[in-house]
Amino acid sequence: MTVLILTCEEDVTADLVVAALQERGVPLIRLDPADLPGDVALAAEYTQGDMHGYLSAGGRMGSAAGLRSIWMRRPGTPAAHAAEPSGWLTTESEHALYGMLGCLPVRWMNHPMAAAQARYKPWQLHLAQLSGFAVPPTLITSFPEAARQFATVHRDLVVKTVSGTHPDDPPRVLPTTRITPEADFSEVSAGPTLLQRHVNKCADIRLTCVGERLFAARKAADPHEVDGRFAAGAGWEPVGVPDRIARSVRSYMEAARLAYGAFDFAAEEDGTWWFLECNQGGQFGFVQLDTGQQIARAVAVWLSVEAR
Repeated sequence: MTVLILTCEEDVTADLVVAALQERGVPLIRLDPADLPGDVALAAEYTQGDMHGYLSAGGRMGSAAGLRSIWMRRPGTPAAHAAEPSGWLTTESEHALYGMLGCLPVRWMNHPMAAAQARYKPWQLHLAQLSGFAVPPTLITSFPEAARQFATVHRDLVVKTVSGTHPDDPPRVLPTTRITPEADFSEVSAGPTLLQRHVNKCADIRLTCVGERLFAARKAADPHEVDGRFAAGAGWEPVGVPDRIARSVRSYMEAARLAYGAFDFAAEEDGTWWFLECNQGGQFGFVQLDTGQQIARAVAVWLSVEAR
């Protein structure tokens, strides 16, 4: 039985899992949906109440019936690399590929429908509250007056994007920025803006959930630091997972129907882990390299188990 990995060509995190699968002797097919049509080809025949499908990538042919699991790591947009790309060709290719794969009784990490929902930050924040996480007071609004009132109550704020990235090619990561109640909120009307109470953190926490396994890492932070992604300094170190956090993680993952999630927390001196987000496709290579935690092996093991 074969593992299918859907990701772009340059993906170091996927490389780690590929190596772990090869060590276990598990056959795999790695392809980028952006190469369909072209280097990637497919066929799906529906006759007599059954479906027979085939995938070809890099000159290697595989039967859809021979797949045991699918890892949606960082797939490109279908048909993006076509000789004559178009919105129509993207839609056709997306429906053909994911429609065929959706017919299979395989394990997904993560299923496309669950992954699509899990990307929405407002949905994440609500589910995090229901799961028992501590979530900083947050406002998403395009009403300037609502933003002013929120700033009056919570005073020390940060502003960040709702979606997380800017749609340039390649996409840009916009830093989280600290603001004061005296800021000019009139431009909030130009587009939905996310305001959140600033957390005086002592550390950043990255918790990677792979099935039932939890890997947590801690990186010390200056209390005045705003966005740890742009901060230099100490590396990541392994850290234990408090029972209450473990319970909330499992509640979140079950409700979100996810098999993999990369959680980001801001830790305060009193021990509170404030939920910031859960990236359903977040990378883990940098944590594994710093801490030695065998996250890639855990992913490989999960993908190696056949669906029941």
